[in-house]
Amino acid sequence: MKKSIQIAGAFIGVIVGAGFASGQEILQFFTSFGWMGVFGAVIATVLFAFLGMSLTQLGSRLQTNSHKEVIYFICGRYLGLAVDFIISFFLFGVAVVMLAGSGSIFEEQFGIPHIVGSFIMTILTIATVCLNIQKVISIIGIVTPFLLLMVIILGGYSFATMDIEFSQVQQLAKAQTPAVSNWFMGALLYVSYNIAAGAAMLTVMGGTTKNEKQAGLGGILGGLGLGLLIILMNLSMLVKIDVIEGSEMPILALANEISPVFGIVMFIVLLGMIYNTAVGMLYAFTARFVKRESNQFNLYVSIFGIAAFGASFIGFITLVSTVYPLTGYLGFVLIAAILYSWIIKKRKATHNDSEINMTQ
Repeated sequence: MKKSIQIAGAFIGVIVGAGFASGQEILQFFTSFGWMGVFGAVIATVLFAFLGMSLTQLGSRLQTNSHKEVIYFICGRYLGLAVDFIISFFLFGVAVVMLAGSGSIFEEQFGIPHIVGSFIMTILTIATVCLNIQKVISIIGIVTPFLLLMVIILGGYSFATMDIEFSQVQQLAKAQTPAVSNWFMGALLYVSYNIAAGAAMLTVMGGTTKNEKQAGLGGILGGLGLGLLIILMNLSMLVKIDVIEGSEMPILALANEISPVFGIVMFIVLLGMIYNTAVGMLYAFTARFVKRESNQFNLYVSIFGIAAFGASFIGFITLVSTVYPLTGYLGFVLIAAILYSWIIKKRKATHNDSEINMTQ
């Protein structure tokens, strides 16, 4: 159970990055659709639990240290090549978003220039990725409980101090700019791009244990925890939609409304979640091209990290609204492959059971 909880915490830590933890992703994919966005969050929860279970179990079965083996296993040679390219490209893309997000959070909270915040996060990320995978997974899971506690406090505060009518909530929510055209597609795309970006680390985390049930339980618990965070954050922002309007970091805006001290604590937690995802993405991206045991691994980590830092100057909101939806559409291919692999596995298990019964 301890290993499953560790995997679950790391799963949430990898997915909850700059866009999620800041509230910007939740705003664009759920909150902007008003109360229907809550239904979208429930659908996302179920999908995260199922897909998390499937990927961690595959990683455990294949004992992989890179997403490459799992992708070619479930997609085949030719489709696997395309999906492998997509995932590799967006691992780097999400790492760039994380570094851009760290710059934005320093600038919004303290007025520190964007470049300083991004540079600090780049150095921390590169240094951490140079550690071994077990240490990386342990570090990634540490901040998750703190984020959950902070979001629960924010949710309670938001409802207790809500000063607009429920009818106004829907009207103000629709005035926001959504990333997609409707709430259902928003939920599907949100899951799709997060799984496309997180699949690499999920398979690597599953590969740290030979017990498939243990790995699968970690994936389920991580998916449910992620869903709970989405629902709580979405509701918090919905009832305070008048407060968060126009903010790059809506959750930070809510935290600062409670008190400056709470805002600083939230800043630290958000920075921790951004750091988690940046580490996960950079590790998985580098591991795709260079084996962890290689003497050149740390050199490539530094090269890729510096390249991501350079690309982060495109801008945080621009990156979230372009990189993520595009990843989501391409990620549907991966989800279809995972579903197909799961169905085939179930059929084989049923067939084997039938053969055993016939011989008895």
